[in-house]
Amino acid sequence: MRLPDVKPFEHVVAEHGATVLRVCRAVLGPVDADDAWSETFLSALTAYPRLDEGANVEAWLVTIAHRKAIDVTRRRARAPVAVPDVAELVHAPSRDGIPGQHIEQGDDDLWRALAALPPKQRQAVAYHHVAGLPYQEVASILGGSPEAARRAASDGMGALRRTYPAARPSSTARTPKGSAS
Repeated sequence: MRLPDVKPFEHVVAEHGATVLRVCRAVLGPVDADDAWSETFLSALTAYPRLDEGANVEAWLVTIAHRKAIDVTRRRARAPVAVPDVAELVHAPSRDGIPGQHIEQGDDDLWRALAALPPKQRQAVAYHHVAGLPYQEVASILGGSPEAARRAASDGMGALRRTYPAARPSSTARTPKGSAS
C-alpha cells in the first residue's frame, strides 16, 4: 500500500522523462539513448518505493541514467563491429525527450561534436546544461568535487563552441576598424 503523499511512478516518468532522455542522448548519442532511457526507468520503477521522501528525484534519475550509460558503453565495447551495408534504422531516435519523435538532419553536427568530447566533459555538459543539475549533484554522479565538475562542464562547452558550427559567431557580426563597409 502506497502512502498518499507519494507521487505515482507514472507522474515521475511524465515529469522527468524528457530530461532523462535528453541526458541519455547527450551522453550516448541518438542511437543508444532510447534503450538507456528505458533501462533507467525500469530500474527506477523497482527502487522507487524505497526512495527517501525528501530525495531529489531528478538527480536520482540522472544518476541511474549515468550508470545505465556506463552499461551501454561497456556493451558497445564488447559488441561486434558493424559492416558497411547495415540496413538503416526503422525509426529515427527522438530529439526532444519524447521517444518516437524524429531527429532533424541538422542535429548530426551537434551529436558529432558531443561525441568528440572526452567522457567526463560530455557527461558534465549533459548533467549540468541539459538536465540542469547543480554542480554539487554533477560531482556526486561523476565522483569528484563541484569545482572539477564545473571545470569539466566549462571545458566541454568551450570545446563545443570551437567545434560545433552553429555555436561559432558569424563572420559578419563585426567589421574591423578601418575597413570599408
